[in-house]
Amino acid sequence: MSLPDTQADVTVAISADAPIRPRVSFYARNEALIVGGLAVAIVLAGWELMWSAGRIDPLFFSGPSAIFARLWSGLAGEGDMIEHIVFSAQNFAAGFGIAAALGIPLGILLGWYKLPRLILDPFITSLYSTPRIVFVPLIVMWFGLGFASKVVIVFLSAFFPILLNVMAGVRTTDDQLLGAARSFCATQWDLFRTVVLPSSVPFIIVGLRQGLAHGLIGVVVGEFFAGSKGVGYLVGQAGMSFKTDLLFACVIVIAVAGIGISAILQRIERHFQRWRPPAG
Repeated sequence: MSLPDTQADVTVAISADAPIRPRVSFYARNEALIVGGLAVAIVLAGWELMWSAGRIDPLFFSGPSAIFARLWSGLAGEGDMIEHIVFSAQNFAAGFGIAAALGIPLGILLGWYKLPRLILDPFITSLYSTPRIVFVPLIVMWFGLGFASKVVIVFLSAFFPILLNVMAGVRTTDDQLLGAARSFCATQWDLFRTVVLPSSVPFIIVGLRQGLAHGLIGVVVGEFFAGSKGVGYLVGQAGMSFKTDLLFACVIVIAVAGIGISAILQRIERHFQRWRPPAG
């Protein structure tokens, strides 16, 4: 095969050898969003039709139009939900932040060192397997009905998923990578910094996502049983007064908050996936 004489020939030769990437349709790129959105739209349309036709008892249920009207009124109209949302956000941020600040380093410590893990494992297992809701009366007795009790409930709800996932990430670090690092006379700090921490980052993100879900449950439970303000308090009041539109509006607020924070953590998780060695 003769060499190409001109720049155009070089370009043609390279283009001929390069693989041709198939064009991906708009539907293929957004299939999950399209199918999921269509399913939600169909359910909401059927729900609204039954509501408009009077086939749903407003005392026990509500329709999408009434729910979104109440949500709009609570956020942009009268704004009576904003104060409760801000209060719940403060409770959640404080409790979840403390749980992450303590759970991540403690999980690394217990995953790396065997003796502390053996000492604390019975306590961690028993506390994690016990529903946190049974501690609510005791927490209220200790910390009162104010801000502190809500933070403690959120902390207990989010702490253990974070701790256990971080421990699992450290303990499942590839032994071959550790052995290779030790063969180059790596110190304990070098092993942790260059091998253990990068390998554990995806587990840390998964733990944060699970802690997020449990923390949201904790803030609602805390405000429901021992609060005079917050989204959980609104849920309880709406349920007792049969205000189903307000109850569903609160559910939407909680769901949107969980989806939004989870989406951020998913993006962080995808970013750090490149730290892990390829499978196989």
